[in-house]
Amino acid sequence: MTVTIESSRCFESRIGTSGLSNAEFAQWLERLRPGFDRLRQAARDKSLAHMAILSETADIEEARKAYSAFVQGAESLVVFGTGGSSLGGQALAQTVGWNIPGDRRSDATIDLAFFENLDAISLKKGLEIFDLVKTRFLVISKSGSTGETLSQALTALDLVRKAGLEAEIPNMFLGLTEPDEPGKSNGLRDLCKALEIPTLPHRTDIGGRYAAFTNVGMFPAFASGVDFSAFRAGGQAVVDALLAADGPADFEPAKGAVLAAAFNKDRSVNVSVMMPYADRLARFSAWYVQLWAESLGKNDREGTTPVGALGPVDQHSQLQLYLGGAQHHLTTIIRRKGVPETDTVAMSEDLAKIAGASYLANRTVGQLVYAQTQAIADAFAEHKRPLRLIDVEEVDEWTAGWLMMHFILETILTADLFGVDPFDQPAVELGKVLTRDYLGRMA
Repeated sequence: MTVTIESSRCFESRIGTSGLSNAEFAQWLERLRPGFDRLRQAARDKSLAHMAILSETADIEEARKAYSAFVQGAESLVVFGTGGSSLGGQALAQTVGWNIPGDRRSDATIDLAFFENLDAISLKKGLEIFDLVKTRFLVISKSGSTGETLSQALTALDLVRKAGLEAEIPNMFLGLTEPDEPGKSNGLRDLCKALEIPTLPHRTDIGGRYAAFTNVGMFPAFASGVDFSAFRAGGQAVVDALLAADGPADFEPAKGAVLAAAFNKDRSVNVSVMMPYADRLARFSAWYVQLWAESLGKNDREGTTPVGALGPVDQHSQLQLYLGGAQHHLTTIIRRKGVPETDTVAMSEDLAKIAGASYLANRTVGQLVYAQTQAIADAFAEHKRPLRLIDVEEVDEWTAGWLMMHFILETILTADLFGVDPFDQPAVELGKVLTRDYLGRMA
């Protein structure tokens, strides 16, 4: 498998003064060198868990055994969690067809549902769909204090008790949260302990939005038929490229970080658009949005606003802004290198003629989308808008691992240039405190 990245449309040689000069780019690369060297050293000595975990194998087999025992006799797996506890698993499961009509993988073992956003109506009506006896509930919260996730779990537990299944709760529920630590509260762990619900340990050294490569991603992967080892192998390929690189100019995530920082600081570009042309990467865009926003939006001035898009549908809703609006966007398009081999049905010439679309005669849908991805790149250059192109051979587990690790490391390196900590989220924590305060004042 190979992934190629082409960034020529970000430079003045292609888009004039809207683009960066080679000198500007070189200066920013040199500015990144200390941060790059630290990251490369962390890869060498395996001191950063986000990369070190990729070479582990025992945890996969342990999680698989726990998963098999947990879902025995079940038809549905419900995942409660929000943000990083959910988005990584969704993105990974979708690479093999989850939540895409007609595209479910044949070796998917169970129906998989994520209750990601807390909405009273959706939660109530959604839970009514399931045959509780044949449903299992995985509750994920690293801190164990996420109010949305606890609310989902408490609601489902009450529903199970009212159905006369209280004795089955230890078999129907599983918690995934940080290990017990003296003096540190963890509501989910306390709840599971009181109800004799088993728990699995959430890595303490890997935050939720970075956790797709941990057991947070494994259960959704197993349920949807994902080869988790291939997923990690894709991520490892990015780390191997880091180890082989002589400097930031030789490492694509470093060059991506430089593009983000240079366009933001030198061109006032403050929006980062992620636009894959594949349904199987739709939730990847959502995962990217959280990763980028929560990691970089710090210090009351740093960060760029991430936007998740999907091609070709968003050509009809967002593209006008990116090509004709204010020049505040740096866009990344992910596309396939060719036409899918399975796309073999050509549109008939006579019907295309009746529809007034002779250009579609004897063409397949795959050919149309491929042509759109080629044309859109030229359109960005014509309108002098910076664009990065990522070409993938296939949308599968390996590719998902490569893309996720690429953008994890790109985010970490961008944080270095912005002078922020990519691993915390202090503003989010304040919101949780204020929410509890409002609840306490309700009659």
